[in-house]
Amino acid sequence: MSASALLVSALILGGVCTFFGVSIALANRKLRVWEDPRIAEVEELLPGTNCGACGTPGCRAFAEALVKEEHQPSGCTVMGPDDVDVVAEYLGVDAGEAQKRVARLLCAGSSDVAVQLAPYQGHHTCQAAAAVTGGGKGCAWGCLGLADCAEACDFDAIHMSANDLPVVNPDLCTACNDCVVVCPKDLFVLMPIEQKILVQCKSLLEGEPAQELCEVACTGCGICAADAAEGLIAITDGLAVVDYSKNESASEDAIRRCPTNAIVWIDGAQFPELQVPERSFAV
Repeated sequence: MSASALLVSALILGGVCTFFGVSIALANRKLRVWEDPRIAEVEELLPGTNCGACGTPGCRAFAEALVKEEHQPSGCTVMGPDDVDVVAEYLGVDAGEAQKRVARLLCAGSSDVAVQLAPYQGHHTCQAAAAVTGGGKGCAWGCLGLADCAEACDFDAIHMSANDLPVVNPDLCTACNDCVVVCPKDLFVLMPIEQKILVQCKSLLEGEPAQELCEVACTGCGICAADAAEGLIAITDGLAVVDYSKNESASEDAIRRCPTNAIVWIDGAQFPELQVPERSFAV
């Protein structure tokens, strides 16, 4: 190839590269989305657990929401008060006051009070057991006790009792929602810690059939609804249902005469799921 041909080729290649380089630079200037540098700084101050308890997909999204003042730093339930104050001070905003939420288990049917129809032998997880005709437990709505929730909890807030029932430590729970997602029986809910009344049963059976399968099952008798403040508790599909918008009217009167202790009062107990009062099945 002659020198002139090589020169022409080089000029063409150089021209093409220059054209695309200028085009990319102009496109970058035109299409670039500016990002507030505070987002990266705030993300560094956050715990990095990406648990979603704040209501966003992760710490990065929460940092963006904080910078836009769509959330308050106290919305992160993993950070302690001092860390929340650091983020608030950096952004120059009010730290806010978050209502602490915790995971609550809607079942008290431990292995000593609930009937087991058949032993489960297989992969030792609740999800695997639930896939085999719902598990071997007599109550189709009850906890299977194979600890999926405890395994899923990154904060060590759940452990299993001696009778195969998950126990939540409210002091460690961050309301991250992992136990809610992993439980195949949908037995976990996130509730404000101020809510004092909890129905630890999801069985839709009523009366004796429910109690034959679990000593602490809600039988739908309606005594709690009669004893509670008006409108606080209703019997729906054979199950006591609490209207938590009326939490201020809640009192221990609603639980005193429950014949199976399916409904409990939570008042500052670290492990309320274990504090089941003495059972007396007389109304």
